[in-house]
Amino acid sequence: MKIIRISHPHTFIKNELAYTVLAIGYFDGVHKGHQKVINTAKQYAIEKGYLSAVMSFDPHPSVVLGRDTQEVQYITPLKDKAEIISKLGIDVLYVVEFNHEFANLLPQQFVDSYIIDLNVKHVVAGFDFTYGRLGKGKMETMPFHSRGEFTSTTVEKLTQNEQKISSTLIRGLIRSGDVDQLTNLLGRFYSVSGVVVNGENRGSKIGFPTANIRVNDEYILPPTGVYTVRIKVRSKWYNGVCNIGYKPTFHENQNETSVEVHIFEFNDSIYGELVEVEWHQRIRAEKKFASIEQLVSQITKDKEFALAYFENINEETCFLS
Repeated sequence: MKIIRISHPHTFIKNELAYTVLAIGYFDGVHKGHQKVINTAKQYAIEKGYLSAVMSFDPHPSVVLGRDTQEVQYITPLKDKAEIISKLGIDVLYVVEFNHEFANLLPQQFVDSYIIDLNVKHVVAGFDFTYGRLGKGKMETMPFHSRGEFTSTTVEKLTQNEQKISSTLIRGLIRSGDVDQLTNLLGRFYSVSGVVVNGENRGSKIGFPTANIRVNDEYILPPTGVYTVRIKVRSKWYNGVCNIGYKPTFHENQNETSVEVHIFEFNDSIYGELVEVEWHQRIRAEKKFASIEQLVSQITKDKEFALAYFENINEETCFLS
């Protein structure tokens, strides 16, 4: 898949570009609803013999438009989003820089520059997609703005248990720790990436060595607690138990959250290496123990729980990624 970054105003020449079918949206999470939009575009492109393309935006519009006072966190930061879209078999990913000048384009200006001038012959988007200044353009207005240069398909909402599959729903489930519910919405397990850094080595001293992971700040992390996870190290997946929290047994006033994974059947040194943590199930909340012995006893139970989980889980489901 070719990734093309675009800043406004772009300098592409329509007649020099191949005919394209474009799926358009922000696509944070690339969940099943997004996949339906993207796959609809891909199938149409195959039928017509055109290139398939996806258009997304960076950064999130709320960063530029000032709707969020805090730093935006993502289900899939741009690198992850690109990797997932590539696996869907798309030819081109357009990443448009979302800035104030771009945000102020009128709907017709957006269509002229970012659809017609990119030689797009068919557009696919979700029913709630909006474009142009203040989101005045909608899928209902797309045919009017097309100038007869392209056609369009609107993909209706996809639901799960009578709820719309949405990035908002998924963010809420991550933040509540309900990571076991994400697979049916994402079509895969939720995962984050980070670098293994030096920790306090307390795990090794009590018989449970851990990889202390500095997770990219762009990710949404589940709440504190203990989780069954898989961890990808050097392209190989391992099962494990993850504690995310403040280690209250050892610290009274710890402010910085730590993400530590005890990896089963693994003894290598991996300091400085990039790893991926895949969240499967929350076992329990983080707890302060009265003694190291009680902590060790609970960690042993957590490990036994995780081992049983991975023994019982259907392999086809477990290895979605």
